[in-house]
Amino acid sequence: MLDPLLLRTFVAVVDEDGFGRAAARLHLTQSAVSGHLRRLEDQLGKPLIRRTTRSLELTPDGERLIAYARAILALSRDALADLTRTPFRGRLRIGVSEDFADLRTMGVLHAFASRHPDVGIDVQMGIPGALLPLLRAGSLDMVIGSHCEANEPGRLLWREPLVWAAAAHASAVLPAPLPLALFPEPCPYREAALARLAQAGRAQRIAMVCTSNASLAAAVLSGFAIAPLPASQLRGGMVALRGDSGLPPLPDAEFRLFVSAHGDAAMLGALADAIEERSGLRAADRAREPRM
Repeated sequence: MLDPLLLRTFVAVVDEDGFGRAAARLHLTQSAVSGHLRRLEDQLGKPLIRRTTRSLELTPDGERLIAYARAILALSRDALADLTRTPFRGRLRIGVSEDFADLRTMGVLHAFASRHPDVGIDVQMGIPGALLPLLRAGSLDMVIGSHCEANEPGRLLWREPLVWAAAAHASAVLPAPLPLALFPEPCPYREAALARLAQAGRAQRIAMVCTSNASLAAAVLSGFAIAPLPASQLRGGMVALRGDSGLPPLPDAEFRLFVSAHGDAAMLGALADAIEERSGLRAADRAREPRM
């Protein structure tokens, strides 16, 4: 029988793309994580991960096992939740950033509300810089959003590169000053982009202030402006500008879940676990997507 503890460690290593980050997520030492993976490989008699100097790569057997591991852990969580279910009652006020305004996230919220019909869920859209003060003030119970180079506490869901997004048909010669499409303050992507350009001595102008992903995409796709975007949000007609463009590299975007210390801990914990499970699947899907 496969040990759920070893499977949980295996999934964390894959999702976090590293032993150190997996150890932080699981609150274990890096040597303990390595030991768990070694025990799992010894039990199966097959290597699961190829270790290189830069990254980790699943072996064919690892690719097969990761799907089983996710299913086993999900069934275990479902069984525990069903047999120890508390009849939650009340309202949950959730702040959701534009990055999470998709069918998968809303599907998790809908499924949770369906399982707990006495729970009402209210969603407020915004940007993390505006939502987190509401969480601290007690106006929200949970915030799902992204950060760059911040020390905010929160449950790490996944991380990915932040890139300079431009229209695929745009000229290879960038205009000066650089026209930018940005969200209004306070926005982590805006702050990271402006700070990196200032450090590099690159002139810029804010050509468009956007209030949604749709307007930001329109600015980029038309060639009107360049925008800092998580790599997974590139769509057809966009490219990520490379280092030879002369633009400075951007930091990673970290997607995190923040929970109020004053809400219903059991109810918030159950919803946080459901969101983290779906985010782990999303991170794995995005890791397999070809980069533009």
